[in-house]
Amino acid sequence: MSVPAYVDRHSGRTYPIAVPRWCGDDQAPLLLTDLPGITRGQIDTTERSLWRYRAALPLPFAEPISLGEGMTPLISRILHGARVLLKCDWMNPTGSFKDRGASVMLSLLRAQGITHVLEDSSGNGGAAVAGYAAAGGMRATIMTPASTSPGKTVQMRAYGAEIRLIPGSRQDTADAAVREAASIFYASHNWHPFFLQGTKTLAYELWEDFGYCAPDNIITPCGAGSNVLGCAIGFAELLRAGEITRLPRIFAVQPANCGPIAAAFLAGTDAEVATPIEPTIAEGTAIAKPIRRREVIAALRDSRGGAVMVSEASIISEIFDLARTGVYVEPTSAQVVAGFSKLLAEGTIRPDETTILVMTGSGLKATSRVAEQMGIAA
Repeated sequence: MSVPAYVDRHSGRTYPIAVPRWCGDDQAPLLLTDLPGITRGQIDTTERSLWRYRAALPLPFAEPISLGEGMTPLISRILHGARVLLKCDWMNPTGSFKDRGASVMLSLLRAQGITHVLEDSSGNGGAAVAGYAAAGGMRATIMTPASTSPGKTVQMRAYGAEIRLIPGSRQDTADAAVREAASIFYASHNWHPFFLQGTKTLAYELWEDFGYCAPDNIITPCGAGSNVLGCAIGFAELLRAGEITRLPRIFAVQPANCGPIAAAFLAGTDAEVATPIEPTIAEGTAIAKPIRRREVIAALRDSRGGAVMVSEASIISEIFDLARTGVYVEPTSAQVVAGFSKLLAEGTIRPDETTILVMTGSGLKATSRVAEQMGIAA
């Protein structure tokens, strides 16, 4: 097997993973070269966290930064007349799926001698990086839009992170972070390839949940696309290892107010297309210029999946419809139910198929947003 390396998929240029970096020399986004995947016999069944799949992670160190992330519940619900399974990734330690990527990414960086990290986030990524940096004895500076839900920024501050509120859009925050990366190592959940090595454990976990098989469909919220790419990477490794015989179809759901990946996919291109960029209650997916747009669209196509855009009204409705079943998630997660409804109505997926809805963040993260919709004070 060749030595794992960072790779720019467009130029083919590679870089050693032993040297800390978050992008190519020309600021191109990087992934890892293809890994062989693992078999069920390589799962460390004594480990009750994502680190049970450690054999699938090319990490040059002995001690990870872990808070028990992963191993989240899979629960059944009837939604829009069909049975679905909800992957409850809001039940990770800091309240979102981004703990998977933060654990793996920061474990690598600490082993490489990085002691201070910079992140930009609309909330959940910042909370995850702040929490895992604290657990690993590292400093964290988080840039976040000034409009971010207070529940998320308070959480980051409680972990001891330095918070910088940036006026303007989510993209303005990302641009400010790239400028600051000259002085603090940029541990971006959108840029760093090892964040995706963490999110790929969702695929391994679903495979194990399903008795070492792949489900028919996975529907996930999509901003920068880390869950889409994580699932694509993980299931491709399992296919390579001979553990599954087909890929699940992966579907990305975006708000109509900010859906650049879905707009491009639906237009039949991987190029940027003109699409409205407006504020959305699903703030976790409000990424106007996703850096891996082409890779995300390729992953959707390769899986025979697709993309859906949903209205603000439908997202808001699903927050409360889900809550009435006992499931309280943030708007970013609730949008996948609206997407599921559209895919069912179109006949793209069938009620008799096994469909996973990825629930990415806790409703407690968005208390003020939900309270506004209820007409009450938070």
